[in-house]
Amino acid sequence: MNNVYNIAVFRTLLANTLREKTNGYLVNELFNRFSSIQELLDVTEEELMAIKGIGPVKAQQIIAALKLARMLPVPSKDTYIIRSPRDVFEYVKDMQFLTQEHFVVIGLNTKNQVVFKETVFIGSLNSSIVHPREVFKPLIRKSCASAVVIHNHPSGQPEPSREDIIVTERLQKAGEIIGIDILDHVIVGFEWFYSFKEQGRI
Repeated sequence: MNNVYNIAVFRTLLANTLREKTNGYLVNELFNRFSSIQELLDVTEEELMAIKGIGPVKAQQIIAALKLARMLPVPSKDTYIIRSPRDVFEYVKDMQFLTQEHFVVIGLNTKNQVVFKETVFIGSLNSSIVHPREVFKPLIRKSCASAVVIHNHPSGQPEPSREDIIVTERLQKAGEIIGIDILDHVIVGFEWFYSFKEQGRI
């Protein structure tokens, strides 16, 4: 079963559960927040209730539907291997078209295969907002060996700001304490990127 078919099946399943159209507000919001089927399957009631329009009852209904959906064959993303900053950029280059800054975490296993990709923050990057707790929570939950963090610059210019540097240093130190290495911080610009690793800053 290919990925497109899986997404169509999941959209239909969620639409039926929520009693709305497959392109309805809540269905779209779920796919906007959780960019892969695996992320949807791992979602918690608390994460669902953070979405406007989803209360405890709907959250429980969605969780129940997703439990049934686990029987569907889901394509794994762990075949994508991160070997270089270029690999990271190729994996997330659609971020160059976003009109807001998105801060994304990619969790990796011991073979540098992608375990998951998750957006942990949307908005202007700030060291007090992009907290290590939010970045490392999914990494710990999914038992990742290491990670790459990425964010985009809507201006199209990937050069790091002072805040970008502070955030990177803070996450790197937290990773050393927790035992999950931050291998790189990649800033996505228009058709190009900036890698802290390539520049010797990690």
